[in-house]
Amino acid sequence: MPTPRFAETDADIVIVGAGIVGICAAVFLAESGKRVLVIDRTGICEETSSGNAAALAFSDVLPLAHKGMMKNLPRWLADPLGPLAIRPSYLPQLLPWLWRFWRAGHADPQKAIAAQVSLMRLAEAEWMALLDRSGTRPMLREDGSLELYESESEFRASLPGWSAREAHGIDFRHVEGAEMAGLQPGLAPRFVKGTFVPGWKTVTDPKLLGKAIWAHAEAKGARFEQANVDSAAAGGGSARVRLAGGHEIKAAKLVIAAGAWSHRLAGVFGDRIPLETERGYNTTLPADAFDVKRQLIFSGHGFVITPLSTGLRVGGAVELGGLKLPPNYARSKAMLEKARRFLPGLKTEGGREWMGYRPSMPDSLPVIGRSSRSPNVFYAFGHGHLGLTQAAATGRLIHDLVAGNATAIDLSPFSPQRF
Repeated sequence: MPTPRFAETDADIVIVGAGIVGICAAVFLAESGKRVLVIDRTGICEETSSGNAAALAFSDVLPLAHKGMMKNLPRWLADPLGPLAIRPSYLPQLLPWLWRFWRAGHADPQKAIAAQVSLMRLAEAEWMALLDRSGTRPMLREDGSLELYESESEFRASLPGWSAREAHGIDFRHVEGAEMAGLQPGLAPRFVKGTFVPGWKTVTDPKLLGKAIWAHAEAKGARFEQANVDSAAAGGGSARVRLAGGHEIKAAKLVIAAGAWSHRLAGVFGDRIPLETERGYNTTLPADAFDVKRQLIFSGHGFVITPLSTGLRVGGAVELGGLKLPPNYARSKAMLEKARRFLPGLKTEGGREWMGYRPSMPDSLPVIGRSSRSPNVFYAFGHGHLGLTQAAATGRLIHDLVAGNATAIDLSPFSPQRF
């Protein structure tokens, strides 16, 4: 049977978006006794949150524009199946975002890094507590990650980034030879060095974790309705969303957590947010495709390999192509072919291809804050590659904003009005 429609005043807070960020916001609000309704066009963690690389990447604090991206940009763009691609037909629309990204790459990164560090520390604390409260701690894996380098020059190029992390207390160690082979047996001999990050965590399957977190939210009273949101408005101390078919839902507060679609709704409330869509690809192989011990990171090629309870996920890369162009699964196949060369013996048959839309900001910081025109409308989007990682922190911060409490960290770096 279809989910019953909510009455017009049957929610304190409406959240648009049932990805991992939206449902984490729902959890924190429902736990505090609020009547929460989450609306999404597909379901709980059925879109981008279902197919990510499953990492809780609390040490990933460097802005994307500073992670070798600018230096490698010409070489990567020359390869249509490389780590970064731009659809030519989309380039004119993309130029303003690329200009902001370029500027971010030439700015002093220390403020952005400090902001990410504060958010990541909160994220780790809130995730560990939420996993315990929701009974989902068994879905956490604490095996660390192994980043791999094919040459001494590639390794040396990574060192400034590791020094920046070390300055913020992030633990890691560089490995080679037998120690590297022990961390991941069966690597191709092309890899000369690696960096092991013991605090890096993954989850057994991001979609299943999201649904389990939602079950906890639902047990606390949160409700879900599958529907398309046609429009939103606020005024007179309340917010309204109109669904496809004309049904209108009214609530005291509105949270926009609709991922790559969020900027469209934010524009209604007077905030022009330069959000772009990174289209990410992966292939999930059967679990016995290779005995991968922990997440493997091939930063020079822009992808990772993650062992899940439901298979072996090979994915990553960035394609800037918006929301409407059809997928180019040749990118998935290119990563899979590289993975076969990097892990000789990898069985590449029987995989499931996937594409998702990462909502990305040019400065690599998410948008967390209040609408400029409507004090009862809140934003929680733009986390790029770090939506799963930062979801619990964002949920906590949205709860604090909605409740009128002091926030756990300074939110000025994440302000919707920073642009």
